[in-house]
Amino acid sequence: MRFIIAIILIVLVSRGILYAQDFRTIANGVEYAQFTRQIRVQDSASFPCVVNLLRIDGTKAALQLVHAKDAAIGLETTSSLANRYRALAAVNAGFFGMKGLMAGDAAGVLQIDGKLLSEPYKERVACGIINRNNRTDAVFGHLKFIGEAQIGTLRFGKNPGYPISGINRGRDSSDMVLFTPEFHRTTLTNTRGLEILVRGGVVTEIRDSSGSSLIPYDGIVLSCSGAGYDWAKANVREGMSVKIITEIEALKPEAQSGFQAAEDIVGGVSQLVENGQIAMTWQREGAAEDFALGRHPRTAIAKLKDGRILLLAADGRQIGVSMGLTLQELAQILVEMGAEHAINLDGGGSTTMVLNGIIVNKPSDAAGERLVSDALLVFPRQ
Repeated sequence: MRFIIAIILIVLVSRGILYAQDFRTIANGVEYAQFTRQIRVQDSASFPCVVNLLRIDGTKAALQLVHAKDAAIGLETTSSLANRYRALAAVNAGFFGMKGLMAGDAAGVLQIDGKLLSEPYKERVACGIINRNNRTDAVFGHLKFIGEAQIGTLRFGKNPGYPISGINRGRDSSDMVLFTPEFHRTTLTNTRGLEILVRGGVVTEIRDSSGSSLIPYDGIVLSCSGAGYDWAKANVREGMSVKIITEIEALKPEAQSGFQAAEDIVGGVSQLVENGQIAMTWQREGAAEDFALGRHPRTAIAKLKDGRILLLAADGRQIGVSMGLTLQELAQILVEMGAEHAINLDGGGSTTMVLNGIIVNKPSDAAGERLVSDALLVFPRQ
């Protein structure tokens, strides 16, 4: 009997399956574990992947999403964000632009402390963090964006409106982009457009072919180009009233109330697990095949069947040490860990996990820890 048990244990350890005793408590309600999964690539070959996990009891610890430089753009390391906020632990979070004036701009939905800083992109999957009633919870689903600027007097019971195509991002050739004070001191735009400055719900200034308008600390700027420029030029005048509508809507109605209750929302690519089953959505979200099928460092967030939250950071691109995971392999590990719902966050060189001020994984960039746009921080409850 002992021999049979020993054989079973050897098989389970070789597969990299964890049990409760493999996690160690680092604070009340927060547990950490690391294991190595042997990934079989061919019938005769397998390679290691090192996986770091944080398991969080939302009744005893809290999650908070923060952005680099405390703005809607900018870059900072995950460890810097963790240290600045004096967090117990942290992982990198959403996808972002890495270069230029807009470095750090979220590549998808981003909401922090109830303020929508970036709109959903291609109806991709997202995770909302709910902190209420002394408990942290998470909601998962695909989101779409509804935005409109209603400017002027009522006509037949409705304000003349124009669709807002984006929030706090670079302006494209035919756009109306909403800039809020959280973005930057100015809009950082070029002169090929028209910008509407609004304070107190009233148009205070219209700047044509100027660019980089100062964003009022108590207002907003609507930056227009192409068809948006033509509409604003024909319809907007100083002194007109302004109503801004920006809403996010879950594609599945059952998730809507959860996202409405979420104070923080971070976007991902792709969905990994839904209702306890592997459920990939990377193709409909427009992700590249190598992104999904290649082995890369990965970061993920999951809600477990018992209600706890799991943060995962898997190392990769390190030959002989840790090869990384495909999205399918990542999802399989999360299902084994008891995930009910899970999504993939930004990975590659961004994948970082910090614990008590120390980076516990091995980021893959040759230069070391990468600058990122935002991070999920873990705090013990008082």
